Amino acid sequence: MTTTASTTTAPTTAPTADARILALAHYAARGVLEHALTRHGITFQQQVTLRAAVTAAAPQTPDDLISQVQGSLKAHPADIRATLDELLAKQLLAVDGAHLRPTDAARELTATLGAETAPTSARIWGGIPAEDLAAAGRVLALVTERANAELAALHA
Repeated sequence: MTTTASTTTAPTTAPTADARILALAHYAARGVLEHALTRHGITFQQQVTLRAAVTAAAPQTPDDLISQVQGSLKAHPADIRATLDELLAKQLLAVDGAHLRPTDAARELTATLGAETAPTSARIWGGIPAEDLAAAGRVLALVTERANAELAALHA
């Protein structure tokens, strides 16, 4: 009598969301984005700053951009100011009186990066049920709110 080995798989359970899972997801996605950014000679912080300038409804002052990027990245204002200087040197931002405005090259670069990363983003996010995305969005918004409150208390 011949027997065949039975292959059973333990039920897969999703990991509970926590800081580590969030960090792993962030850095995996950021790694994909940074691969594209490197091809264009810009850093993650430059891209975040540039995107803030490009998507703003009106030209921003340097302080406006610093505040917005600091709110997103929690980076030191001096580091963000250095990033603004780098973007000015690359002619991706231009001085317009008291404001900084994105140049045509900046808008082109932002559009190019969006087009290049869209297929990868679709593969990463595609197929996730809308209700799962909504639940994750609610949890991440709450985590962000609480972490921002903790940061504010540390700086008070």
